[in-house]
Amino acid sequence: MSTPFVTALIDTYNHESFIEEAIASALQQDFPASETEILVVDDGSTDRTPEIVRKFAPRVRLLRKPNGGQASAFNAGIPEARGETVAFLDGDDWWAPGKLSAVASVFAAEPAVGLVGHGITQVYPDGRRQAELPKELTRFRLNSIPAAKIFRMRRGFLGTSRMAYRRQVLAQIGTVPESLKFEADEYLFTLAGLFADVMILPVTQTFYRLHGGNLFQLAIGARDGVRRNQEILAALARSLREKMRELEVRDDVASAILECVQLEADFLHLQLDSGLPWETVSTELKIMCVFQSDASIWQRLFSLARLAPALVLPAAVYYRWRYKLSEAPAYQKFRQRFFPFPVPSQVERQERPTV
Repeated sequence: MSTPFVTALIDTYNHESFIEEAIASALQQDFPASETEILVVDDGSTDRTPEIVRKFAPRVRLLRKPNGGQASAFNAGIPEARGETVAFLDGDDWWAPGKLSAVASVFAAEPAVGLVGHGITQVYPDGRRQAELPKELTRFRLNSIPAAKIFRMRRGFLGTSRMAYRRQVLAQIGTVPESLKFEADEYLFTLAGLFADVMILPVTQTFYRLHGGNLFQLAIGARDGVRRNQEILAALARSLREKMRELEVRDDVASAILECVQLEADFLHLQLDSGLPWETVSTELKIMCVFQSDASIWQRLFSLARLAPALVLPAAVYYRWRYKLSEAPAYQKFRQRFFPFPVPSQVERQERPTV
């Protein structure tokens, strides 16, 4: 069998309402079909997902396995991929027609690049769409603190349906820890930058669907969802730190790379398990420095004012108060009018018409 240039690797679980659109978007790429293979890894679906996938045979190959989460799906699918390039797609998302051509042109022209990402268009349940993309072409290698700072502010352009790798980079990374039921994509794209250059294109090539089944994004506010997210983020931080020690990455560089993940895990830990006021204040100040570096002076003062109760309240009490405050319509209107969430200077957001 000839080796295709690209493997479209689609991971799916109970996506009967979405999987056909995902596969169709891979089939309809403006890239030669002879140079593409499509592999769907079904992570133990209990709905009609495998039945729908089989309709596309023999153009689409189906690999079924017991349910184990995203890492286990990647570990099953990556060794089966025959392409020189492996482009990932979640079964509830879909690609723009030029996705594979854009990725392939980078890999053909830039031998040092091992991972390509790009902008994303979020699709909300009401049909609203919002595109988010970098304002300029970005390229880096994770071998210094400045590069780590570039990475942590652009990692949102490297999630599952955005990431495409040279196969040898995935081989160098090795098996993904199967404790990562989700966030396995972040394990891969964080380590990829240690082995090769990463390039992020200033275009949107993926449609990311927000819906009730999203494992991470829509769980905020539900205690079980927050607990699950916190445990996975903590496991991700531990797994990445262990792998970086194995690869002998400098401690200061590793800490800079992992700062975002660790802060997110600490933030959720304080919500769930509480903590002393100084722990809340310390974590929140670090979050402001890392995630809100482009905020105006007035936005920073507003954030500090909102943080004032944390000086005396236990962490869990403070975050319950803040969550209730954020749900109040009057607060939402006030925030939207006077202190909207800052958009990072390197990111462009565009409202797209409802389709």
